[in-house]
Amino acid sequence: MALNIQTFKTRALTALLFVVVMLTGLLWNFWSFLILFTVIHFGCWYEFVKLMKKIYAEKYLGYCLFGLIYLTMPVLMIIDLYNPANHIHIYDTFIVLVKGTIPIVIIASIWINDTMAYLVGSFIGKTPLSKISPKKTWEGTIGGIVLCITVAGLVSHFIFHSWIVNLFIMLLAAICAIFGTLGDLLESKIKRMADVKDSGSFMPGHGGFLDRFDSLLVAVPFVWLYIKLFV
Repeated sequence: MALNIQTFKTRALTALLFVVVMLTGLLWNFWSFLILFTVIHFGCWYEFVKLMKKIYAEKYLGYCLFGLIYLTMPVLMIIDLYNPANHIHIYDTFIVLVKGTIPIVIIASIWINDTMAYLVGSFIGKTPLSKISPKKTWEGTIGGIVLCITVAGLVSHFIFHSWIVNLFIMLLAAICAIFGTLGDLLESKIKRMADVKDSGSFMPGHGGFLDRFDSLLVAVPFVWLYIKLFV
């Protein structure tokens, strides 16, 4: 997969705007976070219903119920992870992560994984990952996961200066990268069934809401389970 400079520039500029909007919603306060994910939630639902209509025609309503698990549950879970009333003590230590840290780690990990997988796959990708998404390669996927975990560990080291927090952040990054990739493939499968290239067009170079948040929707439940069961 050859690197298309113009496509990369468009994706990079759109991603920069995306980061600004996301960070504003994440860091301002709980209400800005809630508004941000309410918009994301209904944007994803709008596109999901359109895809179900394309796939199942008049029978689409029954299949839309899957959206409660695929769309609504992850949004409720990430809101729960942000909730300032829920303090997260790292592995029963006295280290407590402030509100918003986990959602930021999730979103940053997914963005890093997507970007690194795209770059690695563009330069050295040869082996197709799946027929569902022909442009994805094993080289890009593995490179994205490894670099995502590495970057997360380095950033965590400079911010927290704690090996146990570094371990925690790196495990979160690994979960996000692996299950985020599966989320990408799931959405690609749905789009193939609907015979569309993008779920929408609100982000140039990235498609619609589902195109941008497909990884997040699948990664969040696994992060939530990991934190609730093991941390």
